[in-house]
Amino acid sequence: MATRKLDDKSIAAARAPEGQRLEIWDETARGLCLRISCARGQQRRVWMWRYRTLDGRQPRLRLGEYSDQKGLRWARLEVGKLRAQVEEGADPAGSRRQKRADAKAETLRTFNHLADAYLTACETGLWKPRKRQKGERTISDERKILARYVRPVIGEKALEAIDRAAVRSLLRGLVERKIGAQTNRTHAIIRQVFNYAIGEDRLTANPATGFAALAEETARVRVLRDPELVALWRALESPAGLTLPPPKGSEERSPLYLSRPMAIALQLAAILLQRRGEILGMRVSELSLDEGVWLIPAARMKGRQPHMVPLPPLAGDLIREAMKLAKADSPDGAQPDPVFPSPRDLTKPMRPDSMTHAMQAAVAAAGLAAATVHDLRRTGATVMASERLGVAPYVVSRVLAHASDTGGGALVTLQHYNLYQYAKEKRAALEAWAGLLRLLTAQAEAAR
Repeated sequence: MATRKLDDKSIAAARAPEGQRLEIWDETARGLCLRISCARGQQRRVWMWRYRTLDGRQPRLRLGEYSDQKGLRWARLEVGKLRAQVEEGADPAGSRRQKRADAKAETLRTFNHLADAYLTACETGLWKPRKRQKGERTISDERKILARYVRPVIGEKALEAIDRAAVRSLLRGLVERKIGAQTNRTHAIIRQVFNYAIGEDRLTANPATGFAALAEETARVRVLRDPELVALWRALESPAGLTLPPPKGSEERSPLYLSRPMAIALQLAAILLQRRGEILGMRVSELSLDEGVWLIPAARMKGRQPHMVPLPPLAGDLIREAMKLAKADSPDGAQPDPVFPSPRDLTKPMRPDSMTHAMQAAVAAAGLAAATVHDLRRTGATVMASERLGVAPYVVSRVLAHASDTGGGALVTLQHYNLYQYAKEKRAALEAWAGLLRLLTAQAEAAR
């Protein structure tokens, strides 16, 4: 800290070291300070004023940047005006903060305004409730839930008019419509949106807290039996000639349309037991096919940790087929990086919900009870852990990328240093599972 009788000549000559800040206090105008900082060789000079309020606090107020119009004389006159206000009991810094808060409140009047601001903050990384930026898929899902279940009910309501009763009524309406577990997901998103409002000093209380989840959730236990796996695999291999059940009130069946790339993606989901978004998001740059390795980057993993997936030969063959199909669809004959590119944009992968719809159609055409892509993951994990294949439960967890299961090891070690730990065991487990799938289909074909 330096105190001196300032003049414009000394101000122009004052310099702060690179990356540091220098404060020069004026001995004429009490509390007036010239703050000089240097970043990348650029000197910045800002007028500050520190004062004491009637209750003893000593806030600082930014007066403005030093310039020809806002020189020393201007700063001293400004301090004189403000000191008179403080002696009358005013708090200029507090008033400025209140004005900023009022301006923000003016732009966040309704729930729709708040939800828009929340989604933008998540997309830009300005809002990280778990100290990490939300993924595109998560934000997209939240946007859809807000649009479908929340905005139509409370979107136009003023924030101050939304109380706990209003949120509970919205959620009870979803329960009555038998929305199911999505009700609790909606509850969680509303709670996050209001948490953002509190973080932005727009509200002081969250109306989505203080009551338990309203919908009962029953974990799925669907595991496909051997004949079902065979029927599904056969439908994926040869969808031609298969038809979908007629819609209610009709007797006309429609043909099953299943593109070969999507069928391959579903086959890989059955073999590799990874999530649908991870499968469809597969990129050529992530693959080392000669070594039989697929390295999924942390940004695409649910647990935000990189994941190494050993590729059984059957999976490698299917991936090569998918790459060949993608290259054939490329206008310039170049190999797209996405293994399963969107037909509309070869630089982007297919959407995960397209795999959900394809799975539903394939299951229906095969004459099976309802089953999801995630059920394939559960089926493979269940069979692996059974005495049929005898894979250790911890190895199964590593195959599935369940980051919370450390098997007794230090979590930080597993997350950051042991990317290839249990690679041999994971490869053996996946090859055993792929071998069983091939055996089942071969036996079924032989019996026909």
